[in-house]
Amino acid sequence: MTYWPFVAALLERLIALSVSAHAVLTKRETRAAIGWVGLIWLAPIMGSAAYVVFGVNRLRRRGNRLQKDLELVLSRVRPQVPQQSQDLMHAVRQQFPRFAQMNDLVGDLTGAPLLPGNRVEPLCGGDVAFPRMLEAIQQAQHTITLQSYIFDPDRAGREFIAALKEAKQRGVDIRVLIDGVGAKYSWRSAIRIMRQEGIICRVFLPTIGPYSTFYSNLRNHRKSMVVDGKVGFTGGMNIREGLRLAWKPRHPVQDLHFRFEGPVTLHLQEVFAMDWCFAANEVLSGEDWFPLPAEAGNTWCRGIPDGPDEDFEKLKMTILGAIGMSQKSILIITPYFLPDESIIAALNVAAMRGVRVGILIPAINNIRLVQWASMAILPQVLERGCEVYFTPPPFDHTKLFLVDGEWSLIGSTNWDARSLRLNFEFNVECYGYELNQKLVEIANQKLRHARRVSLGEIENRAIWLRLRDGVARLASPYL
Repeated sequence: MTYWPFVAALLERLIALSVSAHAVLTKRETRAAIGWVGLIWLAPIMGSAAYVVFGVNRLRRRGNRLQKDLELVLSRVRPQVPQQSQDLMHAVRQQFPRFAQMNDLVGDLTGAPLLPGNRVEPLCGGDVAFPRMLEAIQQAQHTITLQSYIFDPDRAGREFIAALKEAKQRGVDIRVLIDGVGAKYSWRSAIRIMRQEGIICRVFLPTIGPYSTFYSNLRNHRKSMVVDGKVGFTGGMNIREGLRLAWKPRHPVQDLHFRFEGPVTLHLQEVFAMDWCFAANEVLSGEDWFPLPAEAGNTWCRGIPDGPDEDFEKLKMTILGAIGMSQKSILIITPYFLPDESIIAALNVAAMRGVRVGILIPAINNIRLVQWASMAILPQVLERGCEVYFTPPPFDHTKLFLVDGEWSLIGSTNWDARSLRLNFEFNVECYGYELNQKLVEIANQKLRHARRVSLGEIENRAIWLRLRDGVARLASPYL
């Protein structure tokens, strides 16, 4: 009698049981746990294999191996970064009484203080932002840190590489970090070119795939640059030619980036130092990387890192907190609008309270599946009084969240599951009338050219279009 089929079946069931236990213990969302357990038991061997490959967060595991190095980074960096104090908290409550609880919320989430004395300059489009970034590189004296999701070696990328090369020849210490998937958006490698020029460059989570994919997760989606620890840039812009609209690129993209001076640049630098330690196993510290901050303006700012590790869902809770504290207006500009049920409910409740909720998304998205899924979600916000607007081409990659014209969230995050749950992001919350009025004007300029969408327009489309969009929506947690 042959016993091996019974032994193999028993072994497979034991593996399924252990993998199911891991899913039950580690998956925070009930639906995710149910989905994985169902797949594991309904698809023998393949279900367990799929969970092991795609369902286990190995990033946290690798991060634990580097925990000592990360603690060393913080021990060397944190003394240079201003910490929360009673005086700072009292000043925030006096100057922004309505947002005092918001300050407490984000302070508890991040462990970082809201810092006064920052100058924040919006840079509309690559034709404005890239020359300012190149100018900062040309003026660098000691250090440059630069990270980007995409860094193409096209005309725009070559300008940056040439500026970095020249800075290196002047003796500037440079570190460049590019995401492993973003590095493959072009056939030629900017990383290889920079390394040939002697620029220290690393890849965040290298991939073995031969080409890029829009749907890869656990990616470093952050975009930042800090020069001499004093001047910082962050926002939504990758480094690629399409952002230089004056060049008439084949695939034009609108976007918004920001230039910072003041203490908050240390928050940008701290996040880069953590990512660099993870990718390169090198600790950046010292006065050249982290000089003592000097006040430069009147905007209060705080950096908010977010990712599928210890920073999990910090940004989502920040967004929910800001929606809950809104009294007059909420304005969201995002290229990808695929929020989960909790955010949809919060926006609807705000609209029903009398808050004007405006959502601006591109009329033509650069990822069709995302556009279809988004169309299936729009009725859920339109039916409760939220306003939705389609912005005309070129594709608008801007990410902006404004509340009551006094508080804003700027950075790299899209309103979708990939940004809010699966990728590494960096944003800055900003308090202050002067900056936020500039951002309101930028948003109003987009509104003047946008087209408002009605619930009837969405629901009266052909049945096959609505069915297509509904099927696409099923994949929204992974888009």
